[in-house]
Amino acid sequence: MLTGTSLLGLFVAAFLAATPVPFQSEVVFLALMAQGTVPILALVVVASVGNILGSCVTYALGRGLGGVRGARWLGLTPERRVKAERWFGRWGIWALLFSWAPGGDFIVAVSGALRVPLPRFLLLVTLAKTARYAVVALIGLGIWG
Repeated sequence: MLTGTSLLGLFVAAFLAATPVPFQSEVVFLALMAQGTVPILALVVVASVGNILGSCVTYALGRGLGGVRGARWLGLTPERRVKAERWFGRWGIWALLFSWAPGGDFIVAVSGALRVPLPRFLLLVTLAKTARYAVVALIGLGIWG
């Protein structure tokens, strides 16, 4: 039962970390990894799925609330929105490969506001988020970093 509860907690942490709610999931991930009671592959999959779904919420909020009032609610200050739009101007949808990084949630929200097609969004965010947790696992194992 502890494993199921642990995975649910990781899912929620990863989900929240990809929304406008300020949260960090890496601490939860590494703590569960250190316990050694949950297979690492399960941690990567659950954290990735939670983070991807959280990004879908942020994308939907950006798509639905892309106007000035909604942008403020999402934490997209005019400066942050300009910065994210510059990223999109320079990198196009490939900027979504940085959705895992600090500030990545703003790129996700802007991608929604700019109406990036959902299949492309999902593909790039899935690659980015899964790679992120794979690297966190490698760091936790002492293989990387």
